[in-house]
Amino acid sequence: MKFKPEQYRIKDQRMKPFIDPEEIWDYINKTESTPERVREVIAKSLNKERLNLEETAVLINAKDPELIEEIKQGAKTLKEKVYGNRIVLFAPLYVGNRCMNNCKYCGFRSTNKEAERKTLSDQELVHEVEALEDNGQKRLILVYGEHRDYSPEFIADNVRTVYNVKKGNGEIRRVNINAAPLDIDGFRTVKEAGIGTYQVFQETYHPEEYKKYHLGGKKKDFDYRLTSLDRAQEAGLDDVGIGALFGLYDWRYEVLAMVRHTNHFEACYNVGPHTLSFPRIQDASAIDVDPKYMVNDEEFVKLIAILRLAVPYTGMILTARESAKVRSEVMEFGVSQIDGGTKLELGAYHASRNEEQNLNREQFAINDNRSLGEIIDELVENEYLPSFCTACYRLGRTGEHFMEFSVPGFIKRFCTPNAILTLSEYLVDYAKPETAEKAWKVIDKEINGLDDDKVASQVRERVEKIKEGERDLYF
Repeated sequence: MKFKPEQYRIKDQRMKPFIDPEEIWDYINKTESTPERVREVIAKSLNKERLNLEETAVLINAKDPELIEEIKQGAKTLKEKVYGNRIVLFAPLYVGNRCMNNCKYCGFRSTNKEAERKTLSDQELVHEVEALEDNGQKRLILVYGEHRDYSPEFIADNVRTVYNVKKGNGEIRRVNINAAPLDIDGFRTVKEAGIGTYQVFQETYHPEEYKKYHLGGKKKDFDYRLTSLDRAQEAGLDDVGIGALFGLYDWRYEVLAMVRHTNHFEACYNVGPHTLSFPRIQDASAIDVDPKYMVNDEEFVKLIAILRLAVPYTGMILTARESAKVRSEVMEFGVSQIDGGTKLELGAYHASRNEEQNLNREQFAINDNRSLGEIIDELVENEYLPSFCTACYRLGRTGEHFMEFSVPGFIKRFCTPNAILTLSEYLVDYAKPETAEKAWKVIDKEINGLDDDKVASQVRERVEKIKEGERDLYF
């Protein structure tokens, strides 16, 4: 059935703001957190049931170090149940840093006259993708400032360009987007280009604090941004990612608001967000942020564990904003996706020069500068299973369909085998010998641990085919 513009408008009118700050603070201020109640909530989550706001507030309000440790261990157990030991890898690719917004925490802000503005040409974009493929990347997220130049048509053209770049055995199999909120027609345009997840972060879910940070540009409109991914859903784009920028407001409030956002999606569209992101404020050119809401490492680990328990089936992304040490720790308690070999400066993947970070060409500073190869080496050293899998997206296992597979736990039957196959490709095509030696041992252990002997046999057969030169095999 073909949608008509008047239908968009009718549906768009249903999209009302759903964040009530007073309600959220009532949960935080009035919810008791006894040891018995904390353990009841953890037990519910370990039964793979999504938590409501009151139950999430129980975990937020836990103060006893022993209870906090139980929360962390519960999150670790749940992550192992749902995801196994897989860690999905991707790379961000900044396409343009022109921006019409004036956000006090961002180096792209329109009033930052020191920023060196640039938008990659088609040829520069191809060179960047080739460089990423040379390192073994298969999954990208294209990142844009919020500017009229970065229209849905422009983004869709970029996506098609990326998918058409093939170098050796390299190819990008999934392109996600982090860009401005769109109207329904705009979301349909980018969807038709074959994107994966469309991310829009609310930054802070507190309307009054939001006003203080957003001084100009369309991003000033809290409600328009809040309902942006509802418009994506109405356009048929059911694979969306949400996030908050921790350090702008009280972390307890933001965690509950993210859970509220998740529950809103499930209530209205029968599917939660595909991913949650929780970046912390980092240094950038011309930022202006009150430090009183900064989140320390102890709080950061706790909030990640709480989010894992609150939303069992939602992917959780931790970027190279964080140090290698912090990333290594929190992967135990909920994180399922990380970036590797990250460069935020436009054109930096292809550039041959070895320069220090230039904050005038970046949105913020990064703290994990390791190459993709170094990160994979550490992952396999710690017996994680690195994954570049994109099978679910290309087979239509997204949105509500993804939930049908994942909520009963069936998705694990696909994810571990596909992670093994994509890691096998990486080992044959890109890995250093010492990394490959360790990783093949991890693969053998993973295959031996599969519950279904038939699937295990099929995985071994496909691994051998990859060693013989076949590519892009998946379940």
